This record gives sequence, C-alpha cells and structure tokens, in this order.
Amino acid sequence: MRLETTLKRPVETAGIGLHSGAPVKIRLLPAPAGSGIVFVRTDLDGFRVPAAWRYVARVSYATSLMNKGVLISTTEHLLSVFYSMGIDNAYVEIDNLELPILDGSGLPYVELIQQAGVRTLRRERRYLLIRRPVSVRDGLRRIEILPADRFLLTCEVYFEHPLVGRQKLELEVTPERYAREIAPARTFGFFHELDAMRNMGLIRGASLENAVCFDSQGVMNPEGLRFPDEPCRHKALDLIGDLALIGKPLLGHVVAERAGHAMHVALVRRIMSDPSLYELVTFDELATRVAAALVS
Repeated sequence: MRLETTLKRPVETAGIGLHSGAPVKIRLLPAPAGSGIVFVRTDLDGFRVPAAWRYVARVSYATSLMNKGVLISTTEHLLSVFYSMGIDNAYVEIDNLELPILDGSGLPYVELIQQAGVRTLRRERRYLLIRRPVSVRDGLRRIEILPADRFLLTCEVYFEHPLVGRQKLELEVTPERYAREIAPARTFGFFHELDAMRNMGLIRGASLENAVCFDSQGVMNPEGLRFPDEPCRHKALDLIGDLALIGKPLLGHVVAERAGHAMHVALVRRIMSDPSLYELVTFDELATRVAAALVS
C-alpha cells in the first residue's frame, strides 16, 4: 500500500467492557493524514489519548493507554483490526474508559470498517523496516522480531487443557488473511480461574456470548470453537494489536512463544528506543530494494 488511509465515513457500535462490565458506545471517524489512531473521550470534553507506545499504562490482562490520568482500556482488539486492515488514521470517540468487547473477537470491528469503507489520502505511507534481530525472553517465554520485507507472524501457545495444549500459527499478515483467519478468533479463559480473576476486579462483563470458556472437559460455549486452534489465533490477534502501538506498518518476522501483553509491549519499547534496529521506508523505496535483491 503506497499511501496512507482513513475511513470514508463514520460508523458506530455499542456494548459492554470485558473487565469493567460497564456500557460503552464508540464511534469510528475519518482522520487527516499523519493523525494516527486517536481515542477521544466524549464523556471528558473530548480529551484525546493517542494509540502509541509512549502512552501505555497497564499490560496485565489487557493493554491500557493513559494520557494525563485519562485511561483507555482493552485497546488491543480494535487496534489489531485497524492495523491489519490497513487503516492508518482514525478518531475513536468513546464515552467510557473501556472499549466494548462485542463478541470477544475482532470480527465485528472488521465488519464496521468494511461498512465505513476505506479512503486513500495524499501522503506516502512509511513502513518500519526491521534491520537486525531483537528479542525479549523470560524462561520459556519469548518474543523476537527478525528482518523481513513483509509482515510475517509465528505465534505459539501452550495451555494444559485437552482441547488446547500446544498450538502454533504461521502466516503472512494481509487484510484478507487477517479477516478470514485471525479476526473471528475470540478471547478465552478457563473456568477454574474465573473466581480469582473476578476477585481481582476483572472480567465483570464476561459471558459465553463474548468469550470462550474451557472447563475441565471441554468448551462450555454451546456453539463450540470457531477454529480448532482458536486460542492461538486469538493470541495472534492480541499480539498484532500491541504491535500496532509502534504507529507504523511493520516489516519483519515476529516470533512469539507463550508471550503476553507485557512482553509484546516490552518488545515494542525496545525497538522504538533504539533507532539502529529499524529504518523508515516508503513503499516505492521498499519495492526498489526488493527488485534489486532479485536481480542480484
């Protein structure tokens, strides 16, 4: 994609927050070139919180952003969809502190963007091209990114459950593949963890309508799983949403094993704190390099 994009027209939806359980309305609107993704708290006189790594506040069971004490929580699903569907600029009006969980996946947001349409802007898109490997590790958990001229993703998870176990997903992230193979995957949890999470003030809005729940024997949702490896695909969705905090389309091969929000954001911080790890290139510059490499 050579030029930056935004939405053609406003779209809106409503629901409840996964962790707060509070009702919330959001409206996605077009934004000028160079704006990035910006959250606008309509309940706080239009206060703005940019969707950028510098504003990350919390990264436990969701990724939250904060600007001067104003919070936007559980941002990863919408940011994942914007990023993967090629939306560079948008305003997100929201009347509460947490985005709606909707059905627990990114699919409702994909459908919103398709409803809004995509408009091309008159500004060259700049890609963040990884120049050398960088990694974050903690025991068996790791995430790294390797140089590549495309956005490639390898995601591996492990959970001790008969329907999960070890799962692995490898793909090139394109809007078409994302919409078909990642966006429909729902957030998930395990029945034996529910009471502890609620005692921590989490998942107050969770239900079988917006999350997959595994008990000791199988899946509690009557409709079952959307993919045999739905947990791994949802982890990939979350990972992309956290990588979106870079603020530029990424060119590199991301490899994540048992990683989570904190490790995703740690990788983003490490990349952005060391300019020698990357360079910003236009689509035309990248195409010229790829053509030269093929000739040589």
